[in-house]
Formats: sequence, structure tokens, C-alpha cells
Amino acid sequence: MDCVAQAARQMPATRTIFGGTVRGGRPVVTLTIIGICVVSWVLQLVTAGLWTSQWAYSPYAGSVEPWRFLTAAFLHSTSIMHILFNMYALWLLGPFLEQAFGRARFVALYVLAAVGGSVGVLLLTPPTYEGWTTEVVGASGAVFGLFGAIIPVLRRTGRSATQIVVLIAINMAIPFFVPGIAWEAHVGGLVVGLAIGAAYAWAPRERQRLVGWAVPALVGVVLVAATVWKYTSIGLL
Repeated sequence: MDCVAQAARQMPATRTIFGGTVRGGRPVVTLTIIGICVVSWVLQLVTAGLWTSQWAYSPYAGSVEPWRFLTAAFLHSTSIMHILFNMYALWLLGPFLEQAFGRARFVALYVLAAVGGSVGVLLLTPPTYEGWTTEVVGASGAVFGLFGAIIPVLRRTGRSATQIVVLIAINMAIPFFVPGIAWEAHVGGLVVGLAIGAAYAWAPRERQRLVGWAVPALVGVVLVAATVWKYTSIGLL
């Protein structure tokens, strides 16, 4: 068994054109994210909102508990349609991007798009008491990040991204007709996803590893800088 394991380690890994390691089996990262969201949603229901209030994001809450920028992406409203839509979209896009980019870079994309959604809410919501204390929950920012990332991937492989663009446009328009949807999170996640997806998709093969950690790090710095600037500008830092 040790000989087999050693031989396997010495064999060159098969990689996608985006630098991701080709793996068989199930999309582990995508399934894990879905599992966390489902368990978290059940906890929201059985704790009568206590779990939600502990991890939900609002611009004001984020100024004192910054982990909420991310944790809110694993919560949803009590309506089953909210979590069903986001998990269905994640299941459609996640396995493809996880295979294309590799697990580590897919995690970086998802996490940063989720945080980008919260930063979008911070930057685009007027700093009023109601706007800055209203709780925002949902994986929509991260999901829109996946929508954004898949556009350059499709273009890189010579396929049309028109259907995705139309779908994004439709979903961007829905909040203007249906109240209670944080379109700001959609914008933030989409911008982050487009930026990281484009970098992953068009990185020269010899620099894919460098781009794989440097670009997410740079995006993270930009998100932190934008957050600090916004809080400082209104006197919360």
C-alpha cells in the first residue's frame, strides 16, 4: 500500500486549462457548503431566530463583529424558497467551477464573493438607522459571485455566456419589483466573482499558481480597505 501511495504522489496531476486538479467523485466543497447552509437553516428554525441574530449581518453589526460579513452567507430567511433557490443555483454552478478551478481556489472564490456581498451592502446602503441595522442573510452574494466567475470561464473555452448574462440581468431586476431583497449584496458578489473568475480564467499556465493565491489576496485587501474607508468616513472607526 505504501508503494502505491508513493507512486501516486509521484505521478503528475492532470489539470484543467484553468489549473485545477482533475478529480473524480463528488464535488466535496460544493456539497459541504450546501450541508452547512442546510444545517444552519434548521438551527434558525429550531432556535426561534436566536441562531440568526447571532450570525446575521448588518452594516452596523459588522463594525463591531466583522465575522458577520461572512457568516451571514450561511443563513437564510425562514421561507424555504430562499434557501432552495440559492442551493439549487449553487448546485448548478458549484461542481463545474470547483472542477475547473480546483478546490482551494473555488473556496477562495466563494468566501470572497460572500464577503463581497456584505461589503456591497455596506457601500451601497445609505447610512441611516433603518438601513444600517436591518439584518441581511443569504448566500445570494456568493452565488452571484459564481455567476460572475462563470462568464470569463465560458468565454475562455469559446462558449457563449449570453444565457448567464440574461439570467443575471433578470435577477438584478427582481429586487426592484419584490421588496426585501438585498440587491446590493448581489452587486458586491458579482463584481468580486467577475474579477477573480477573469484572473483564474486568463492567467498564463506558467503563472496559474501565483495568480491562484495572489489575486484572492489582493481582492481581500481591497475589500478590507473599502470597509475601513466606509466605516472611517462615518465615524465608526
